Amino acid sequence: MQKKIRGATLGDERTDVRTDVRADEPRLKQVVAAVMVRGSRVLICQRTEQQAFALQWEFPGGKVEVGEEKPAALVRELHEELGISATAGREIATVRHRYAEGLGVELHFFLVREFEGEIENRIFREVRWAERKELDAESFLEADRDVVRRIRSGELG
Repeated sequence: MQKKIRGATLGDERTDVRTDVRADEPRLKQVVAAVMVRGSRVLICQRTEQQAFALQWEFPGGKVEVGEEKPAALVRELHEELGISATAGREIATVRHRYAEGLGVELHFFLVREFEGEIENRIFREVRWAERKELDAESFLEADRDVVRRIRSGELG
């Protein structure tokens, strides 16, 4: 059963943590994601047909390596995926999620407003700037959907 816990805090920011993971289950995979904002637009990326969860949208980012700090992991992933040198801002949300396939993730979303270089699509089917109001949460990975809804409403980012 999945339950939602409201009111976890991070700095001055309020964040939601979704969890259906018990304490005795294996450790969750640590993942970082960038909420890259330019005015009213947010950068979104579509997975390829060959990737797990094919053609679903997500925010750029990826796995945190052993011994790596989360902001450093995000900077590394953005360079690998998009060819940019980014500055990780504050963490704006954390989501714990277990997919039906059994994969468990703890996803840390960071605000990214500053980066250098031109965005290159190195691994995705599509990368684009989307208006917040046009974001369709159902087209995103399950673990991202609540955050997408909050970005769309203006609550985050």
